[in-house]
Amino acid sequence: MSTNYEKSLTVLFEDNHIIVVLKPQNLATCPDESGDESLFDLVKEYIRTKYEKQGNVYLGLVHRLDRPTGGVMVFAKTSKAAGRLSEQMRTGDFEKKYLAVLCGILNQKNGQLVNYLKKNAVNNMVFICTQGTDGAKEAILDYRVLEEQSSLSLTEIKLHTGRSHQIRVQTAGISHPVFGDMRYGGEKAVKGNLALWAYSLAFTHPVTKERLRFMILPPSDDTPWKKFNIESLKPV
Repeated sequence: MSTNYEKSLTVLFEDNHIIVVLKPQNLATCPDESGDESLFDLVKEYIRTKYEKQGNVYLGLVHRLDRPTGGVMVFAKTSKAAGRLSEQMRTGDFEKKYLAVLCGILNQKNGQLVNYLKKNAVNNMVFICTQGTDGAKEAILDYRVLEEQSSLSLTEIKLHTGRSHQIRVQTAGISHPVFGDMRYGGEKAVKGNLALWAYSLAFTHPVTKERLRFMILPPSDDTPWKKFNIESLKPV
């Protein structure tokens, strides 16, 4: 019989070294000051319950998604796996692709955005700054427009860096904020659930060395995803 944790967790892949799961939107990746339940908590409890583990369960947090962002995530089940996956993130072998519905129609249908970002820890806001600003970090992403409907653009985004709120800040910086992003979009934003989804994740298995790719699409019947032909998408 499935436990409550198994029912609330979508597992895409699992072995002795890693576990790949779906992160629902509006669920924190890991515990924070809010005290709300997190995906990290759910995965640990899933492992504890499924394998009847006693004491502390090791779970390595390799990467994060913002609370309003849904999609595919991998956690490490051993410290060795965590270290090797983290190294892949540093070397660029860890590939993350997102789908985002951007407000407006982009003149340039594909390109690269390069900015320097700094986080204000007081209000948890990230802003674009100059390269020489104290604490500034370089942020790079590639984008391509897949489909356009009703002044909205379905866009695939590939991250080269993993800065906090990176996609939201950089797309707002070119006056095409993510649909539903009232924090960074200002007057250009459209109110609704944040239309940002981590749909494709590829990496080399930390032990077997097999190249793995996982893809999960956003809910095609939700606004604004339902405006687009989401089901036709394939990982590239």
